[in-house]
Amino acid sequence: MKKMIEIFKNPIFLKLFMANLTSHMGSVIGLTAFMFYLLDRFSEQPMYASITEMMYSLPTLVVFFLVGVLADRMDRQKIAYHCDTISALLTVILVGAVYTGWLPLIFAVLFLRSGVQKFFFPAEQAILQGVLSKDDYSTAAGLNQMVMSLFMLLGNAIAIFVYWNAGIYGALLVDLVTFVLSAILIKKCVIPEEVRQPNGKHTWKDLNVSFVMKDFKSGLVYILNNKLLLTLISGFGVFGIVNGGFSVIPIFILKYKLAPDTYEEYSILLGIAFGSGVLIGSIVSSMLTQKFKFYQLIVAGLVISGTFIVAASFAPTTWIFMMIVFIAALGLPLVNIAIGGWLPSIIDPKMMGRVQGWINPLMMLSQSITLGIIAVTFPTAVSVEMLYWLVGGCLILVGAFYSVILPKFMKEEEIQPAVVNG
Repeated sequence: MKKMIEIFKNPIFLKLFMANLTSHMGSVIGLTAFMFYLLDRFSEQPMYASITEMMYSLPTLVVFFLVGVLADRMDRQKIAYHCDTISALLTVILVGAVYTGWLPLIFAVLFLRSGVQKFFFPAEQAILQGVLSKDDYSTAAGLNQMVMSLFMLLGNAIAIFVYWNAGIYGALLVDLVTFVLSAILIKKCVIPEEVRQPNGKHTWKDLNVSFVMKDFKSGLVYILNNKLLLTLISGFGVFGIVNGGFSVIPIFILKYKLAPDTYEEYSILLGIAFGSGVLIGSIVSSMLTQKFKFYQLIVAGLVISGTFIVAASFAPTTWIFMMIVFIAALGLPLVNIAIGGWLPSIIDPKMMGRVQGWINPLMMLSQSITLGIIAVTFPTAVSVEMLYWLVGGCLILVGAFYSVILPKFMKEEEIQPAVVNG
C-alpha cells in the first residue's frame, strides 16, 4: 500500500493514470451499451452482439504495423492526445449513424473509432515505462489491474443504467465526455522529451513505407532474439481467444440458458461478482508479487481461472454460476499483474512501442477469429457450454506450457533488456 501511495506522488503517472481511466471508461460504457441495444433490437440474431465486439478487435489487423512504429518514432504524448480527440469526434459522428439506424454505417464508425484507440495504449505504456523506475512497474501494473477490476465491477452496471435511463444516445454522450477529459489530462502532462521521443525527432516525411516496414521488422527481430520475451508473447495468441470468447459468453449464457427474461438485471450482478473477484485478486496479487516469482503467479492464475471457467458451464442456477465466476476472476489478476510488471523490465525503452505493436495484433487476430467463429456457429452448431470449455481449456493449456518453459529462462542475464540502436 505504501508503494501505491508513493507512485501517485509522481504527477505524470497520476495524470496518465486518470487519462487511461477516463479513456477506457468511454470505450467500455459505449461498447457495452451497444451490445444491449443490439440484443434488444435484434433479439433473435445474437450474431450482431459478436460483430460489435469484432469492431473492437478487427481494426488492430489494419493498423498493427503502424501502431508500434509511431509510438517509438513520433511524439508519444501527442499520439495519446490525438487518439482521444479523434475518438471524441468519431463519437459525435456515431450519434448521427445511430440516428439513421443503418447498421453498416454504425459498424463502420465503430470500426474507425476502435482503430484510432489502438494507438493509445502503446504510446501511454511507453511513456509510463520512461517516467517510472523498474521497481515501480509491478505496482503500476497492480494499480491498472485494480482500475480494470472496477470497470468489471461497475462498467456493466453504469452502461446499463445509462442505457435504461438515457438510451444509446446517453451512453454515447458519456463516451464523448470521457474522451475529452482524457485528452485534457494528457495535454497537461509535462513529459521529458527523452521519454516522449527516445529515438530522436522524426517527421511524417520520415515514415515512408520502407522505413515503417524496417522498424516493424526490427520489433519482430528483437522479440525473436529474446527467448524469455518470445515465450511470454507466444501465449498472447491464446489470450486473444479467451478475450474474444469471454467478451460475449457471459451475456449469452444468461440470455439463452440461465435467465432469458431477466438477463439484463442479472448481467449487472454478474459484473459485480466478476469485478469483485478481480478487485480482491488485484489487491492480493499486488502483495504476492513481492513474495513469489512472476512465472509462479502467472501459472497459478491461469490454472485457477481456467478450471473454474470450465466449471461455470455446468452451473445449474444463476447464483451458483455467479459464485463460480467470482472464484475464476480471483486468478486473473495474478496473470495480468505479473506480466504487466515483467514485460517493462525486459524490454528496452526504445523498443517498447514496436514490441507492443506485435503483441496487440497477435491477440486481436485470435480474438477476431474467435468472435467470427462464434457469430457463425452460435447457437446453431455450438452450444454456450462448449464456448466455456474452449475458453477455460485455453487458459489451462497456456498455464501448462508456461510451467514447463518459463523456469528455464529465469536467469538474471536474461531479464535485462537487450541493447539496441533506436
